[in-house]
Amino acid sequence: MPDSPALLVIGECVADIVRRPGVPDRTHPGGSPANVAYGLARLGRRTTLITQLGPDPDGRLIGEHLASAGVRVLTDGSGAPTPTATVGLDDEGRATYGFEITWTLGPVERGGEPPRHVHTGSVATTLDPGAGTVLDLVRSLRERATVSYDPNVRAALMGDHARAVRQAERFVALSDVVKASDEDLRWLYPQEAPQAAAERWLRSGPAVVLLTEGAAGATAFLPGSAVSTGAPPVRIADTVGAGDAFMSGALHALASYGLLGAEGRAGLRSLDTTVLGDVLRHAVASAAVTVARAGALPPDLEELDAALTGGSVPER
Repeated sequence: MPDSPALLVIGECVADIVRRPGVPDRTHPGGSPANVAYGLARLGRRTTLITQLGPDPDGRLIGEHLASAGVRVLTDGSGAPTPTATVGLDDEGRATYGFEITWTLGPVERGGEPPRHVHTGSVATTLDPGAGTVLDLVRSLRERATVSYDPNVRAALMGDHARAVRQAERFVALSDVVKASDEDLRWLYPQEAPQAAAERWLRSGPAVVLLTEGAAGATAFLPGSAVSTGAPPVRIADTVGAGDAFMSGALHALASYGLLGAEGRAGLRSLDTTVLGDVLRHAVASAAVTVARAGALPPDLEELDAALTGGSVPER
């Protein structure tokens, strides 16, 4: 995809240690931003990831995984150990998480072509001291690039609730595209319906807010309108990385319409429901492929096209 805009993802890499009843533990490359970067690269997008990656077996596993898709990985060279997450899966493949993670992102020399779009979220935007570095970096890039954000709430790492809400709202206000799950919004705003919270976020700055609702599908909110799509029926292997695959699928579709980059911002602000519906279809199809197989393994372009045209969802 030679005309693909340069995309920058900022955030954590995590080694997911997956535990399931009656099955030996397995370690998968993970971390929400890393999953998004990997998903974008598998869809042919030129993607750079700024992250921390330790000089340890988990770091090597994740580095090789990202390189296999063509992700350019930039680290701060701190030598901090690669974070780990213990992912417990129930009999229906639903995931719960426990973490061993620090996030102290230092200066990173980017070089190369300036990014036309920046994505961040999850632990990288929550856990200090690195979260402050990410916020400053997004602010410095926003004039020349569109921005997307996914809070990807992990309750065990959010700290003080009021502070977590303020931090999420800072990133929302800087973003053009925001994605959140209904579970994210219920944690952040327990007294408010997720749809109402998404619409309120929309009024604070983003051009579009994407709300995922698991098997119920997803809704995209624009000023004065909304578009919904259902999730295709699939046999779920596990839900690890589903939201990240949704995000990479959505960004891929937006890039295909020329809606990423500072020059695409006006188009995002005047997005019509037909285009937005197609973006949602790409996002939901990407997530469906991912949940049909174990681990955070999003589709490549051929697999996504097959899913969009009614082909079988590949299981691996």
